[in-house]
Amino acid sequence: MDEKYKAANIEAKWQNEWETSGLFAVREEAAKKKYYLLEMFPYPSGNIHIGHVRNYTIGDVIARYKRMQGFNVLHPMGWDAFGMPAENAAIANNSHPAVWTTQNIDTMRGQLKSLGFSYDWSRELATCTPDYYRWEQWLFLKMFAEDMAYRKESYVNWCQPCQTVLANEQVEAGACWRCGQPVRQKKLSQWFLRITDYAEDLLVHCDKLPGWPDKVVQMQKNWIGKSYGAELRFKIEESASTPSDDVITVFTTRPDTIYGATFMCLAPEHPLVPLLARNTAHESDVNAFTERMALQDRSVKALESYEKEGVFTGAYCINPASGKRMPIYTANFALMEYGTGAVMSVPAHDQRDFEFAQKYNLEIIPVVQPPDTDIQAETMTAAYTDEGVMINSGEFNGMNNKSAIDAITADLEKKGMGQKTVSFRLRDWGISRQRYWGAPIPMVHCPTCGIVPVKEEDLPVILPENVSLLEGGGSPLGALDEFLHTQCPECGQDATRETDTMDTFVESSWYFERYCSPDWNQGIFKQDAVDYWMPVDQYIGGVEHAILHLLYSRYFTRVLHHFGLVKYKEPFTRLLTQGMVCKETTACPQHGFLHPDDIRIDGEQRFCDKCDAPVKIGRTEKMSKSKKNVIEPSILLNKYGADTTRLFCLFAAPPERSLEWSDQGIEGSFRFLNRVWRLTCTYIDDIKNSLPYDGHADDLEGDLKELYQKTHRTIKKVTTDIEERFHFNTAISAVMELVNTMYSIKPDFNIASTDAVWRFAIESAVLLLAPITPHFAEELWVELGRSGSVLSQPWPSFSKEALIKKELLIVVQVNGKLRSRFNIAADADKNTIQETALADERAQKFLNGKTIKKVIVVKNKLVNIVI
Repeated sequence: MDEKYKAANIEAKWQNEWETSGLFAVREEAAKKKYYLLEMFPYPSGNIHIGHVRNYTIGDVIARYKRMQGFNVLHPMGWDAFGMPAENAAIANNSHPAVWTTQNIDTMRGQLKSLGFSYDWSRELATCTPDYYRWEQWLFLKMFAEDMAYRKESYVNWCQPCQTVLANEQVEAGACWRCGQPVRQKKLSQWFLRITDYAEDLLVHCDKLPGWPDKVVQMQKNWIGKSYGAELRFKIEESASTPSDDVITVFTTRPDTIYGATFMCLAPEHPLVPLLARNTAHESDVNAFTERMALQDRSVKALESYEKEGVFTGAYCINPASGKRMPIYTANFALMEYGTGAVMSVPAHDQRDFEFAQKYNLEIIPVVQPPDTDIQAETMTAAYTDEGVMINSGEFNGMNNKSAIDAITADLEKKGMGQKTVSFRLRDWGISRQRYWGAPIPMVHCPTCGIVPVKEEDLPVILPENVSLLEGGGSPLGALDEFLHTQCPECGQDATRETDTMDTFVESSWYFERYCSPDWNQGIFKQDAVDYWMPVDQYIGGVEHAILHLLYSRYFTRVLHHFGLVKYKEPFTRLLTQGMVCKETTACPQHGFLHPDDIRIDGEQRFCDKCDAPVKIGRTEKMSKSKKNVIEPSILLNKYGADTTRLFCLFAAPPERSLEWSDQGIEGSFRFLNRVWRLTCTYIDDIKNSLPYDGHADDLEGDLKELYQKTHRTIKKVTTDIEERFHFNTAISAVMELVNTMYSIKPDFNIASTDAVWRFAIESAVLLLAPITPHFAEELWVELGRSGSVLSQPWPSFSKEALIKKELLIVVQVNGKLRSRFNIAADADKNTIQETALADERAQKFLNGKTIKKVIVVKNKLVNIVI
């Protein structure tokens, strides 16, 4: 055995061995219990970062651990390959997205393999290939046939230079995240999926996800946003521009306050706004306001920071309860995507409405007051939002306002002006993207037949690659004759294809099913393969995907269930959201943030390598290229190897918490592996021909007995920490303690069973480290004279009998300093332990007849004698 641990040689050797033998390739085996372990697949950006390393290492440990437990483990990898980032990067690098993506996939595949992850690469897929997206086009057609997919006009965030729709998250301070130009609201025809049909089911099943973090479940509940209330109808006062039968419908959770509704607010995008203002003295003001609002960030987060403002439309509606006229405003805080786009404004009982009413001198009518206090509008300094007694509310005066909710709703329902209802915050999923690099939507626009689906036999509608991308980022598909022009599938006339492509969240909403049979070409997936592998037993990814990706995946699974393609509704049984990787930031006054390579260290001082200025140490923040506080995985692999890098990522923090990068920590992990290597090297000749001890602990004595029991306790600790909590950091710590115990013992191999006990201890340590540092463990397994992969060995089991301590080691202190130790029966009581300590010969030397002030007994651990 080589005396020095040479990570590079060992890791290259075993990665080649695993690939050659196909060790991680799996198939359905009815006789074996399956375990489907999946990390969220990456976007092929070109290089993996340390966050990837941590995420995939966590998953790899679980996959290897479950395999050693006898499970048939599916652990696949692929690429979330479509989308705007790849398209923008290709434009910036004067390349084509297909070329750019393929090159990046090749690079990242090599990087992942260099870390020794146990992926079944035979199942690799990329969502940008026709073999993949043809099946989501097929599913789209089935959804369209049942009105689960539809097209309508909708206001969107539009970037003119990029010629595309932006998600709210891509609008930063009212500007496009890519080009920095102002974003405006634009009405476009968009394709939608009816996720709202499943809002109730998605919400109910949030409480049936016991393997998910509470935080994520709550985030999903909040996003779905079920509210109980009433739908009320306000008749618009007849005018030249509005007929007498027009009404404004609002949803409110507070129908008890309707008598206090004194004005109406419509979203600037509401279709009634221009109609109400038309031919009035307010038309130009309204048009100017709505145009200005179209240039603002209209996300909820942005609106929270805006001053509340609005413009009177010149029209009025009638309060259905009080009969009073209510001026109709268009206001920036009203959103089309919430409720109906109209807000029944009650300034006495809503702080936002109160501030708006004060700003525009609108009437305030209190209708709920505390039982023991009168409220007057003139003296109100803030809205009253608590429970109370009804006032100024006609026949409902004197009622508790909670009781009045149902009573007023029932009264309005009799009059045909309202009804009880349930509202959801969730809106249908808009999947249209005006970009090139995405899956084509398989629809055709015919001048005679209208919008017509492509025939199934003509799928896939292939995204052409012989295109030149437009400099501004707009899609070239509308200008590509060979793609655009086609024949109507129904009448055969000349027609045009849909040029929008699908949101990339569509691809990531079902990829986990496709992994079960990635090469299957007779359907979206092979039925018996999905029946065997799904649902995913453990899903791992960042909490930033807590809402959209996870919610869309849950929705898509219900769609598949609706069509009888799967037997389950929930795709992921358990979910682990790993924390971020953080590192201190460093900067100099002249050059701003500095990369670690730009810093020169002189003793304890750090200087900028560019200008020699002292470096300022900033906050510890999430690693990011903009802050330059990144560590390239390739540097770590070259210096320490994959196993050390994996070990540190697991040891530094529990997986659900943020990991703070530490150069000392990675060095410590490297030293630990070297200690295990040297320990094995030291005793390999003494134990190589022995079998691990499998006798009784009581047949051993002294250090041998302690080592044997310590090994069993370690096996139990590591097993429990991985199985129940995924706390790899404490599991690794337990193995470190076992190694420390072995270093503290000087074995005498002339004593019977010494070789067997030491064989058991070292071999157990190797097996426990196998999922964590696999190359290292494989090499030591062979050096120990074993054959076959260590991954194919059963996970070590612990003996309950060996865990039982019949004797305890008690430490004796005098004034807090260690003076002696002794063994005593495990069932000894407190008095017996104290008396034994006081009578101990070595302790007596330090007492020397002095007065004992008190004796502190910490049961089962120590006795401290205070003199």
